Formats: sequence, structure tokens, C-alpha cells
Amino acid sequence: MKIAEILKKMITFSNGNIHDIDHLIKVWTYAKTIGELEGLDPETQFVLEVAAITHDIACPLCREKYGNANGKYQEIEGAPLVTEFLSDTGMTTEQISRVAYLVGHHHTLTDIKGMDYQILIEADYIVNASENGYSKENVENFVEKIVKTQSGRELTRAVMSC
Repeated sequence: MKIAEILKKMITFSNGNIHDIDHLIKVWTYAKTIGELEGLDPETQFVLEVAAITHDIACPLCREKYGNANGKYQEIEGAPLVTEFLSDTGMTTEQISRVAYLVGHHHTLTDIKGMDYQILIEADYIVNASENGYSKENVENFVEKIVKTQSGRELTRAVMSC
């Protein structure tokens, strides 16, 4: 499947939840942009984009099961959900496994390994910061301690006017 087909599938999966749909599209857009600006190879770029599209796949289940979409719950529930969700896409086992890993760790800011993981963290943060009105101090702290890509640093500061 192409990225557009996976995006369409995820939008359909979101069952009309406009917030969830808007969020995944924004995260995907930032991830795609940062990945391209950083010169990722096509395979890593593809996995990154699929992970960005599906990173919050567990939110509806978490809201129902736990009463909220806490990041740790998303990580626990997300990996198995995304593995099943991607099973009919023609992606390889390795690709699906990596996406599941990324979805299962997208709120874990330690031991980040791989540019796909790093960029997913950065893209999700940019969107969360803009949607939730993070303070300038929070944003600067994130940029200084977590952001590793030049593109992510520039985009975060541009979006948050830092």
C-alpha cells in the first residue's frame, strides 16, 4: 500500500473523530517534512510516515478502557493494534515490527534509537505543543534536551515563536 492508502485507512479507522484525524495529519506532515529535510533514505522515510499516521491508533481504545488517552496507555495498547491494522497493507514483517515499536514508544523520550524514532518524537511534540499551548520554557527545554535534528529545531521554534 502507498502512504495515501494507509492514511485513508487510518482516517476511516478514526470513525469521524475530527480531533484525532487532524492530529494524525499534522504529525504526519511534520514527520514527513523533517524526514525529507534531514535526507532520510526511502525505507526509513516510509516507516516514519506510517508510524506518524498510526501513532495514536490506541487513543479510542484507551479512552474507552481507561477513561483517558494517557501516553503510557497508548504505548501499551498501540503496538498490538497497529500490527493488526497494518497486516493487510503489503508491508513486510520487519516494517510492521518497526512501526509497532515506534507506536509503542512514541511517548518515551529516553533511549531514542533511529532517526525514524527521533523524528516521530519531534513531530508529535510540535503538534502537542501547539494544540496544548505549552509554555515557551517547556518548548525551549524540549529543544535543548530532546531535539536532535536541525529541521526539528527550526520548525519547533518557528511554530512556537521561540
